[in-house]
Amino acid sequence: GCTHKTVAMGLFGCTHKTVAMGVPLINAIYEDNPMVGLYTLPLLIWHPMQLVIGSFVAPYVAAYVKRREEEISSVLQEEKEKSDDGTSSGGPDPDETTIQDQMEQGVVEGMTDS
Repeated sequence: GCTHKTVAMGLFGCTHKTVAMGVPLINAIYEDNPMVGLYTLPLLIWHPMQLVIGSFVAPYVAAYVKRREEEISSVLQEEKEKSDDGTSSGGPDPDETTIQDQMEQGVVEGMTDS
């Protein structure tokens, strides 16, 4: 499953491959066509738009990652306190996923994003 950090990275990292892959691909496909410059124009407009939009979205993505980190941290702290109080069942079962894994996958009740 994807973690919240992976989602944030994918949002910014994957979109910037458009120009790096698109321009050489268009040049390879239409190398003899005199309109090749016109074919790359949408990519050359799209990339700066991605940068501008990404600048506006970045604070919200950072807040999302921080909120998820705090949620995971608080649940892990609660689990640790339960185990310190002796109310836990003696230790984690190696066959089961950890609470952090479950939260990162969004399966812990009340921890899924809207």
